[in-house]
Amino acid sequence: MSTAQHLSIVPAGSGGASGSTSGGASGGTGPKAPKQVFWDRRELDALLNVYGRRVAAGDWRDYAMSGAKDMAVFEVYRRASEMPLYRIEKRPKLRNRQGAYAVIAASGMILKRGHELKQVLKVLEPKQISLVSEL
Repeated sequence: MSTAQHLSIVPAGSGGASGSTSGGASGGTGPKAPKQVFWDRRELDALLNVYGRRVAAGDWRDYAMSGAKDMAVFEVYRRASEMPLYRIEKRPKLRNRQGAYAVIAASGMILKRGHELKQVLKVLEPKQISLVSEL
């Protein structure tokens, strides 16, 4: 046998090709697939509330979501063919440091970072300017 060939020996009952009752999706001793980070229902509600208000105002038109091993991303677009205006990231590993949530502008500048998503999303709300009349 040449050095380029490798043999794989699987002990009986270790969850190989033959049906084994031990192991399964959660009880095996083999390598586990990395968990994917994504938005939970409460977070999605907060994200879509802000998104809906900005769509109604005519500021935004499209969004995209993605999840990865270490972060979840929600991106908002003015037009579907453009680069995202803002990127909202959730990075659980930063939870105990600066906070798990961040809003990042198209330029790459971090606009706000924090532990609470609703507080971080306030940076995306349009400024409320009221006219003060003279007496």
